[in-house]
Amino acid sequence: MTEAPLLQVDGLQFHFDGLPPLFSGLCVALPAGVHRLDGESGSGKTTLLQLLAGRLQGRGRITLGGEPPAAGQVAWVDARDDAYDALTPEALMQQLRSHWPAFDTAAWQRHIDGFGLGPHGFKTLHMLSAGMRRKAALAAVLASGCPLLLLDEPTAGLDGPSTAHLVAALNQLHGAGRSVALVVLGHWPAGLQQGRTLALPTA
Repeated sequence: MTEAPLLQVDGLQFHFDGLPPLFSGLCVALPAGVHRLDGESGSGKTTLLQLLAGRLQGRGRITLGGEPPAAGQVAWVDARDDAYDALTPEALMQQLRSHWPAFDTAAWQRHIDGFGLGPHGFKTLHMLSAGMRRKAALAAVLASGCPLLLLDEPTAGLDGPSTAHLVAALNQLHGAGRSVALVVLGHWPAGLQQGRTLALPTA
């Protein structure tokens, strides 16, 4: 029996000014679970995440559970955003949780501990390495309670124990069956329960 899609994209069209279309009628239907977004450089992986997060506007229809995504239903954080530079991981969490009604503070603390961020909690993000910044963003997204989680190369810069913690957290989401996690990955990390692979063609 085919699982009903939780995330559905119909006829998505998008182009940057002065450039050929990046998406021309893209259609996606994904059930709850963890799904891998793959594609060559320039195929639009990060752009698709930004469209799903509402950071960019295209044409077409995006639905989550049959309805357009409402405020607070999509978790996406760009760890490289310099707007977060002056925030500690805790301050980042406090800012983001105000947008996510189902945020789980206990889960946030588990992820902070799992990613080994506790000893660095006093530091602002501009003091942290790229990998540490990524961990802070991941902890927030994983604790968001949102039905759609968007993760862009989450394993980049992670050490072995942190990657193992991420895999365990994603497997828990996969097993819960209440959310879609769309993850940009070049390959499935060892031990990660595999949903579908959505491969974007090169424009």
